[in-house]
Amino acid sequence: MKVVPLGDNIVVKRIEAEEVSPGGIVLPDVAQETPKQGRVLSIGDGQLLADGSRARHLVAEGDRVLFGSYAGTEVEVDGQRFLIMREDDVLAIVP
Repeated sequence: MKVVPLGDNIVVKRIEAEEVSPGGIVLPDVAQETPKQGRVLSIGDGQLLADGSRARHLVAEGDRVLFGSYAGTEVEVDGQRFLIMREDDVLAIVP
C-alpha cells in the first residue's frame, strides 16, 4: 500500500523505540520515549513556486530522517501508522 502525499509533504514511518535502556533495563511501554526518527516512504511533487514550477525535495525515499516531537500529523492506513509532514519539519538526514 502506498500513500502519495501532495505538494512538499512527505510520508514517514517511525523507527521503533528501544525496549532496553543503554544500561540493560527493560523499559515498559509507558516509559519508552516516542521515536523522533523514521524512514521516508514517499514524497510529494515539491513546493509550488511563484513561476509555476516545483521545488526539488532535499530528502529522498528511503532516507532516515530526524524530526521534532510535534512534527507532522499521525495517520493510520490499513492498520499501519504513518506521519505526514512538511519537508520543512525534517531537521536532519542520518547517513
